[in-house]
Amino acid sequence: MSSTVLVVDDEPRIRRIVEMALGDRGYRILTAASAEEADDLLARERVDTVVTDLQLPGRSGLDLLAAVRRDHPGLPVILITAFGTVESAVEALKAGAFDYVLKPFGVDELEALVARAIEGGGASAVAVPGPADGVVAESAEMRRVLTLVDQVADAPTTVLVTGETGVGKEVVARRVHARSRRRDRPFVAVNCAAIPGELLEAELFGVQRGAYTGAVKDRPGKFEVADGGTLFLDEIGDMPAALQPKLLRVLQEGVLERLGSTTPRAVDVRVVAATHQDLAAEVRSGTFREDLYYRIAVFPIVVPPLRERPADIDALADAILRELETRLGIGARLDPAVRERLRAHAWPGNVRELRNVLERAVLLSEDGRIRHVDLGAGPSAAPEGGGGVEPLSATVARAESAAILRALERTGGSKARAADLLGVSVRTLFYKIEKLGLDV
Repeated sequence: MSSTVLVVDDEPRIRRIVEMALGDRGYRILTAASAEEADDLLARERVDTVVTDLQLPGRSGLDLLAAVRRDHPGLPVILITAFGTVESAVEALKAGAFDYVLKPFGVDELEALVARAIEGGGASAVAVPGPADGVVAESAEMRRVLTLVDQVADAPTTVLVTGETGVGKEVVARRVHARSRRRDRPFVAVNCAAIPGELLEAELFGVQRGAYTGAVKDRPGKFEVADGGTLFLDEIGDMPAALQPKLLRVLQEGVLERLGSTTPRAVDVRVVAATHQDLAAEVRSGTFREDLYYRIAVFPIVVPPLRERPADIDALADAILRELETRLGIGARLDPAVRERLRAHAWPGNVRELRNVLERAVLLSEDGRIRHVDLGAGPSAAPEGGGGVEPLSATVARAESAAILRALERTGGSKARAADLLGVSVRTLFYKIEKLGLDV
């Protein structure tokens, strides 16, 4: 069963554009012209996310947001707004909206937002309610991670979360926020690798009216949106060199300047950064500022890869299956032999790979059971010969190829969304496709 998106806008043209764009990418689309129509649909239909205009006849998009928060807690809401109402959009984020998109918006931009909203804010691992605040921690390795999180959560200290792609770095960052005294303020996530360098400055620090052609209104950046809360800077190692001193100033002085402005603005933001790269090596190579590195790496937390914490695999698989049953409406259980196969796999794509394999298996399963055949091209037995060992380069290439093809299949061929799922930039994805000779 495909994910369902409710589109609320009083302009038929906008409804049709979004319906066609997201429908072509495999989503089931419901439409409403008012908040009242949206209420009726939400009462009788299963919906995975809501995309609504701020300006609606009668009750506004903010009113609809409040109703969704009250009657459907956990259902993400994305707001469509123009420059003239961006301040209201910022207030809506503080009131619990997932994010907003500015008119005129690009289809890929909206699709990426919808995908992140449905999958839990772009988290690398499934968020499971409970005492671990979304982190599965059956293994001693992950329990040590949770101990570190709890030790630093309530301090203003900047945290650097490191680990391979797909291990769950954003889930750890969200736990830091949830355990801090800032928990009732916004948690705002920005993927530094997913936004072109020339746009990232405006995204982070905001834009002053007249800064460039088309900047007809002041626009706050993510630092201002996160004021009083936590800003999660994912893939900070991909931040352009020109922006690094500006970020350092905010971290050191608590002030920023919007693009096109010389007026300093004070912000109170706790930063949690993450990367899968070796930042110390980037400092040595001159691509990352040494002073910024020491400023963000005050309290490092290393999330171990899944192959080093096999004790978590069963619990993670069960949690993912529960989430998929809620989202897809399909319940499934693992055969014991399949569980053994999952535990034996090296999981080069970590928790994200596990989730992708299980989602495909759920869709292929019959009579509520996941068997070996349902895993398809997922976890496989070790190759014969050489003591079950193949060259490392071949292992990595095979894993990368499988992960890229799965991501593209899952996103209907959208490379922007596939790159987001894989946690890399679009440029990196194109490079990998060409290098591996993939037929996409």
